[in-house]
Amino acid sequence: MLACSACLKVTYPTAPEPEVPIPGWDAGKYQVQKFTAALTDRDRSLYSMQSPAVMEYTAAGKHLKAKEDIVVRRPDSLRVEARSPLGVALLIAARGNQLAIFDPGQNRFMRGAATADTLYKYVRIPMAPADAVALLMGLAPRAVVPGVNPDAVSNEGAMTIATYGDPATGTRQLGFADGQLAMVREKAPDGRVSYEVRYSDYHDIGGVMFAYVVDADFPAAQSHVTFRFLRPIVNGDVPASTFVLTPAPGATLMNLSLKEGASLPGES
Repeated sequence: MLACSACLKVTYPTAPEPEVPIPGWDAGKYQVQKFTAALTDRDRSLYSMQSPAVMEYTAAGKHLKAKEDIVVRRPDSLRVEARSPLGVALLIAARGNQLAIFDPGQNRFMRGAATADTLYKYVRIPMAPADAVALLMGLAPRAVVPGVNPDAVSNEGAMTIATYGDPATGTRQLGFADGQLAMVREKAPDGRVSYEVRYSDYHDIGGVMFAYVVDADFPAAQSHVTFRFLRPIVNGDVPASTFVLTPAPGATLMNLSLKEGASLPGES
């Protein structure tokens, strides 16, 4: 027995090996992989948001500041109530490719296509509804496929930048700071910035980190818009009827076009 015991090799459990970057990846790419994985988890867990907000818009010498009630539900439903001291000044609802607008002051009801042009005219975001919803909720652009590794990683001040695509076809960039999404930027093939959105003032709302301030620049439109959410509620029950408007009794009915219709209160 003693002889046999000498043949035995006693083994003990080993401590788990520490995580290491994927072979061929530098530390920056490994860090971005963790950020984007967290962003993907957030994308899966966040489906609606509703909040009073202060919207500020500047373009071509114009400045507009308005109080709004904003409701969004993924993938492409959006409702904005622009308020004045007298109550609701303008009501906008977009769902899919349809947009409806009600102007209580003139009892005028308009309906048309929810394009980037019409959303820019009435909501100040030159994007289709699904992209506008992602912008307001602090989600990655739809063109950034969850789980896909970036093509390049760089630093820009305090931000770590993940770049998808290449200059020949256009790029989309995600910027991360303090572990949160801080910036989304899209560049055209000629290098010009199509839009850039900055996110800040994050708060924990029921386990979901949410940015209370959204700053968006749209160089092509030469405009800037800021949304400051005041008391956001995330993942609340928002019925589909929220995004359906019906004309008030006696309302003037109009087909929506870029040359006619209401504007946000206070615009000159």
